[in-house]
Amino acid sequence: MSEYVTHRSALTGPKLEALREALLSSRFVARSPLMGTFQSSRGFAFIFTDVGRAKLEERFPFLRDYLALAMDPASSRGLLPWRERLFGSKQERRRPNAFYLNLLLLEPGRSVGRHIDATLQEPSGVPGATPEHVSVLYLNVPEGAKGGALVFSRGQRPAGEVRPKPGKLVHFRGDLTHEVRPFTGGPENALRASLVCEQYAFEPEVLARLPELRIQSKAGFAAYLEEHRARGT
Repeated sequence: MSEYVTHRSALTGPKLEALREALLSSRFVARSPLMGTFQSSRGFAFIFTDVGRAKLEERFPFLRDYLALAMDPASSRGLLPWRERLFGSKQERRRPNAFYLNLLLLEPGRSVGRHIDATLQEPSGVPGATPEHVSVLYLNVPEGAKGGALVFSRGQRPAGEVRPKPGKLVHFRGDLTHEVRPFTGGPENALRASLVCEQYAFEPEVLARLPELRIQSKAGFAAYLEEHRARGT
């Protein structure tokens, strides 16, 4: 059973460039809405459910290709036990139905400390809730930069690392401890950018506590107002 799987060139060319440009130029980019080890990062985020996905894609159509990749069960199939991959399972697995999607921007020298993703634990009201898996797409890695790896551990045991590369998609187990190492070098004001989707599978009564779609940004009310104006609402 693998702790993580990677797809080296999951999204490339004009599709990757369009996604990167739309996200990095968004009016919602500000200091990260996440706390703790994310305090030195920037970005913004969405909470949404299966039902809210259509609303998210309608308001932010540039996310469609990423969501199709990240949520494709075949893409994360490598995380299943090998017997289940070969012979299937007698008991059908619950598919993820609640999501936390986060744009993560890091400047040179900045890092994200060791943690386990559990962002929807509080809004879901489920103590200890962790994702089924987490999906990361690298949007930008400054040319000439060194470092910036995504490093995994299981308890005190190293579990591998992934070097960032634009277009690379990584799926890893939701209960896996991980950290992002700082990078150095690259052009002035260059950013390491990734799009991270925590994917949870909740029971219906828990799912009812979550919003179908909510934007989390510290950009202020003006950003929300401008977004509504741009949509003509």
